[in-house]
Amino acid sequence: MQAEPLHLDAGSDVRSSLEQFARERNLSGFVLSVVGNLSQASFACPGRNSAMVLAGELEIISLQGTIAASGVHLHLSFSDDECAVWGGHLEHGTTVLRGADLLIGLLNISPSLQPQVARSPLAQTRVTIAGLPECPFSRRALRMLRTLGIPFTEITPLADSSVPQIFIDEVAIGGYSALAELHSNGQLEQLRI
Repeated sequence: MQAEPLHLDAGSDVRSSLEQFARERNLSGFVLSVVGNLSQASFACPGRNSAMVLAGELEIISLQGTIAASGVHLHLSFSDDECAVWGGHLEHGTTVLRGADLLIGLLNISPSLQPQVARSPLAQTRVTIAGLPECPFSRRALRMLRTLGIPFTEITPLADSSVPQIFIDEVAIGGYSALAELHSNGQLEQLRI
């Protein structure tokens, strides 16, 4: 592993900047540390259908998660001007106030072993997901699959069915919680491209 500093200027969108950083370098890694402040934070909370947005002088406390050319999965915590702490999944629209300095841990992966977003039309996906764009758990499941470099097929859910419904090798495993548990147990690694 090697570490690389990244400075974000005032007005930078944190998530977009990290996505661009990973895409341009075709790298995988994670955030080791961050210091800085925000003028606006946009973050997803569990059980909400849309992102929360807070504005003001906000101090970044932590930013954790993974970055890759195929996408990012990051959790942000920050405090407001009354020292109340907020946090959730980092969304677009999180804007740097005066500056932010990050240290990114880069994984030493040969470019030939990096997950590739483009797939051969003959390649077969083993994961199918039936979800809705307005469902936060559907969005989280899709985000996890993209971040992990796992190819998937999206289908329209049946009327009156709970979402997301995730299938691996055509066997229903359940929803987001089941997918997250498989990930925490390392059982999704075999599905990566």
